[in-house]
Amino acid sequence: MNKILYLHGFNSSPESHKARVLHDYMKCSGLDDLIDIPVIPPVPADAIELLKQHAEEIQREHELSLAGSSLGGFYATWLAEKYDCPAVLINPAVQPHELLKKYLGENTNYYTAERWILDETHIGQFRQLYVEKISRPQRYLLMLQTGDQTLDYREAMEKYEACPSIIEQGGSHEFTGFERHLDKILSFCKVS
Repeated sequence: MNKILYLHGFNSSPESHKARVLHDYMKCSGLDDLIDIPVIPPVPADAIELLKQHAEEIQREHELSLAGSSLGGFYATWLAEKYDCPAVLINPAVQPHELLKKYLGENTNYYTAERWILDETHIGQFRQLYVEKISRPQRYLLMLQTGDQTLDYREAMEKYEACPSIIEQGGSHEFTGFERHLDKILSFCKVS
């Protein structure tokens, strides 16, 4: 049976709405031991090292599946390519090395109020983690809403065009009505 490594977004936390909804749903289904939601460090090099540790720890006892929102979707892509596992991408960031330039300087985590500095070194780290071309489109499930006010959904639609996808008109970056897709996410991640 697979275990989901859930990756939250930029300046977010395991307390984010989607992380809590997915965790609570799995808990109610008796599957709460099949999800891992780590606190992802803001520095990309630190983040990917931590996520590799979590992925490899999961693989000692389970098959690995990934679900990532926004920046978590970017990291999930890198990890899915490395570990050849299924990944659900929810309004994923495609090129954070471009997108996040406008956040250079001091940032504050929305949930913890932790302050940290995003600098050019971090932009370079994002660039190094960028997956130019995905190798097996069928390993991804892309979930997009066109009303995403943070990211241009068309970038993800283009990058993941060959992947199975759920594309909804309207909505938001948070993915309005996320709970409607929980069964599909668990099925794609092979958790049941």
